[in-house]
Amino acid sequence: MDLRIAEEKIDEIGFLNVEIDPTLDLFAEIEKLKKEKNAVLLAHYYQEPDIQDVADYIGDSLGLAQEAARTEADIIVFAGVHFMAETAKILNPNKKVLLPDLKAGCSLSDSCPPPVFKQFKEKHPDHLVISYVNCSAGIKALSDIICTSSNARQIVESLPEDQKIIFAPDKNLGAYINKVTGRSMVLWNGACMVHEIFSLEKITKLKNRHPDAKLIAHPECEDSVLRLADFIGSTTQLLKYTQTDTSNSFIVATETGILHQMQNKSPRKTFIAAPPDNACACNDCPHMKLNTLEKLYLCMKYELPEIVMEETTRLEAKKPIDRMLEMSKQLGL
Repeated sequence: MDLRIAEEKIDEIGFLNVEIDPTLDLFAEIEKLKKEKNAVLLAHYYQEPDIQDVADYIGDSLGLAQEAARTEADIIVFAGVHFMAETAKILNPNKKVLLPDLKAGCSLSDSCPPPVFKQFKEKHPDHLVISYVNCSAGIKALSDIICTSSNARQIVESLPEDQKIIFAPDKNLGAYINKVTGRSMVLWNGACMVHEIFSLEKITKLKNRHPDAKLIAHPECEDSVLRLADFIGSTTQLLKYTQTDTSNSFIVATETGILHQMQNKSPRKTFIAAPPDNACACNDCPHMKLNTLEKLYLCMKYELPEIVMEETTRLEAKKPIDRMLEMSKQLGL
């Protein structure tokens, strides 16, 4: 294959479009490539089950960032979305970072363009900027601290009460943190399409049909859904809760990919995807699901598409990520 032509095609469609021998055992081939290339495969909980099953590490944004920071692999293959692979590159400038599909973006990240946010920040010069990790490298470079849904509350609470804060880009997570901490952070008006699409009416009907099921929700959901929830937490916290709680059934208000791990960890329990406000019975992130086992195999075989980044941006974006990782360590997270 002509790699130059392949790179040109990637620029157009986002991934390698090469025919694969249908008799190939892709699971075995991917395992072989990992060993041959000293590559590590990091996957988010929202990836399709096949990718989760072949990954070396599965986690949420905090866990993936921590794993990317400590890996000794030469190549990091990120089965997730663009900002996650960017974070891995920010932390590993001398390693090759691959993403199966460059168009695997994020609606939340897209809702916060760096030039517009820079103007917003300039209107609040005495505010410290805490940005949720679901943002571009450009936004990270404009931030003081990065957080995830796993550590946002603890990071905010560790700061002086009189510290003025801008929280970006997720208004729902920011509003939830304001509520549980008593802060009044200034919120950027961004949101995740997956977590805003849940139907309160359908969830209420589902709870009536399953009165013993507990509703568990990610804090990116809207407040109306969170008020109904029996437990609110990050993806990892939701997973742990289903393992330790005595309930045998759960309605899960987050992306459906996590149900695969919940079922693996608790095979005798029942997990029901919270219904969105559309004709679909499930709630998938269209960006996360752009990655497939076939794209992953081709990505590893040809080491494309690769994440590249301008060094000045990388260095500026690294500072708030390092601060988050250090604070997480100090806070025992």
